[in-house]
Amino acid sequence: MTLGCQMNMSDSERVASVLDAAGCEKVETEEEANFIGILACSVRQKAIDKVYNKIAKWNKWKDKKNLVTFISGCMLPSDKERFLKLFDIVFTMPELPQLPRMLGEYGIANPLSLIAEPQSPVDEIKLFWKVKPKYDSKFEAFVPIQNGCNKYCTYCAVPYTRGREISRPSDEILQEVRELAEKGYKTITLLGQNVNSYGLDKNGHEINFAQLLEKVGQMGEEIDNEFWVYFTSPHPRDMTTDIFHIIAKYECLGKQIHFPLQSGDEKVLIKMNRNHSVSKYRETMHALREILPQATVFTDIIVGFTDETDEQLENTRKVMEEFKYNMAYIAMYSPRPGAASYRWKDTVSLEDKKKRYAILSEELAKHTLTYNRAMIGKTVKVLVREHDRKEGYLSGHTDGKLVIRFQSDNEALIGQIIELKVSAAAKFSLEGELVTVPAEA
Repeated sequence: MTLGCQMNMSDSERVASVLDAAGCEKVETEEEANFIGILACSVRQKAIDKVYNKIAKWNKWKDKKNLVTFISGCMLPSDKERFLKLFDIVFTMPELPQLPRMLGEYGIANPLSLIAEPQSPVDEIKLFWKVKPKYDSKFEAFVPIQNGCNKYCTYCAVPYTRGREISRPSDEILQEVRELAEKGYKTITLLGQNVNSYGLDKNGHEINFAQLLEKVGQMGEEIDNEFWVYFTSPHPRDMTTDIFHIIAKYECLGKQIHFPLQSGDEKVLIKMNRNHSVSKYRETMHALREILPQATVFTDIIVGFTDETDEQLENTRKVMEEFKYNMAYIAMYSPRPGAASYRWKDTVSLEDKKKRYAILSEELAKHTLTYNRAMIGKTVKVLVREHDRKEGYLSGHTDGKLVIRFQSDNEALIGQIIELKVSAAAKFSLEGELVTVPAEA
């Protein structure tokens, strides 16, 4: 069971690979398993609540059968301490290569139980990155490029769950991206807690994020298969205009930018310890719009942060009105143990947080609907991802990650990049009609 962000999803693919190599066989249901676990997310309380519900159920099963439980993922030290009393095996993601040895200690024989112990946390994460993932999808993949965070935003627990920033060797990243692209993967997402600070921890002994994107772009020109490369999540403090110029230069670099705002009020940003101003963010946004006018822009926003006033919320709404985002992931603030703001009184009521959430959601919808309606009549490339909820339809996303569906029952289209003519628009989705179908479908 995997909870949390895309990084946890990517981590789960490496866990699956290690378990396969250790001789474990995947079963269809929890009830059939003799070894079962969770990749947790201490960043959100709801995710931790799910962990406690699951382990309570699994521990009851131990009265009736042999069962070994494990937990990993993003864990605060306080959560990890409690989990040690509830789960049989508790390990951090960098300790994943040691999992076979841990299994051996519980009597689960496997060929990898004698793997050598790493000597330091850096060695641990390097060994982890060398684990070849067992990708969940045949056409979409996540590639981690760095781990940890040095920013210490006051609302965030990630520096305490993932540790300090460590960049993965660029040659490993580029090799993994090339292998995926040559195998026919259609989207590849570069992952990190702060992707655009990539390489800064290496003191000039590694390329930076813009240079990494340049090498990926050059790779795209060498490979015949069409694919799109995205990245998440960047920090405004490290976002430079050369990144936009490189994305504009290469067709394989997806024309969608995730650019977290968090708040449109200067005082709230200071209290969040974001280390950037609204004016600096605006300056970067103007450069983005000028250099990449075709790009869609997604953002993250927190409402109801400690002591946020109605006037400060209005400042955020005005920034949303100014930048007209294509998507905003709006979250109601909740204190997390370990984060600095946990020590502060949560002064905004849940009722007010819900009201503010509704205000910003309405503001977002106004602009997404206008943008989507302007797409009607245009022909766009689309990666078909799955069956749509509407019967007889398939759905996917554009190069800019706008969701679009179309009428078809041809399952061979799933995992292919096709062309659709946009015929209708809603607040958060499009509808289209088939224009071209690749020969392989």
